[in-house]
Amino acid sequence: MTVHLPSLNGLRAFEAAARHLSFTLAAAELNVTQAAISHQIKRLEEQLNVQLFVRQNRALVLTRAAQDYLPAVRAAFDDLKRATERLVKPERQRVLTVSTISSLAAKWLVPRLIPFHEAHPDIEVRISTTMRPVDFRAEGIDLGIRYGTGRWPGLRADWLMQDSWFPVCSPALLQGTKPLRTPADLANHTLIHVEPYREAWARWLEAAGGPVEIAERRGLTFDLVMVALQAAIDGAGVALSGTSFVELDLAAGRLVAPFDFALPHKEGGFYVVAPEETADQPAVATFRQWLISSVGPRPSPVR
Repeated sequence: MTVHLPSLNGLRAFEAAARHLSFTLAAAELNVTQAAISHQIKRLEEQLNVQLFVRQNRALVLTRAAQDYLPAVRAAFDDLKRATERLVKPERQRVLTVSTISSLAAKWLVPRLIPFHEAHPDIEVRISTTMRPVDFRAEGIDLGIRYGTGRWPGLRADWLMQDSWFPVCSPALLQGTKPLRTPADLANHTLIHVEPYREAWARWLEAAGGPVEIAERRGLTFDLVMVALQAAIDGAGVALSGTSFVELDLAAGRLVAPFDFALPHKEGGFYVVAPEETADQPAVATFRQWLISSVGPRPSPVR
């Protein structure tokens, strides 16, 4: 059975009217008359043989069928808009939007943007930070750095790196009166926790052969890794961090690692991800290749 697509003008009128829940506001947005919007909606309903709107107490309400239809119509217009922008906008003027978590952006990604911009001045990079998984297509995200197993439907995932976790503290803390030579010595220091990784200290202590109950003592807790690391830099206590978050602070001497033992994160790692249909666009591919090469050779996950 062949399904004929409805009028594009009708779909645009429907999307605008559904967003505003007003024919008047939809008409103003599309620069047509309210009568034109009403006519286009009526024609669309006839083409689909489905009622899309009902009036209740002077309010415009979507029918159940319209509620089910709207997300697909809206997504189609979004796809058309992005495709048109890519078509008419020269690649040299491309703004690349990259999504990742705040702490990785601040402590690892941002320092890498300086040499990238020097090598590719025609690609403007915009960083978007969030703790939640983003909808790449709906939110206009070109590329992301995600932690996981590398399996996300509809996304191409390229291995980036795997972190090992270990304690870090201010160099001044090692010069104090309380020693910090073995994991057991952590009992005499304030432990700095990060809420999303609350169990990390217990796991590290168990693997390092230290008293696990130390992890249950009260300390300082933050919701972001970068804030916890700043507290450690300021001498507030000992933090537990992944390699990627502290490599620059260690190199600069702002933090030190008092123990030799590091606990690898075997459950997953960081991946560079992008929608499959846009993953090989020139700007996206250039940034991905640069990012991976900036890390250098690191072992890939065992699956």
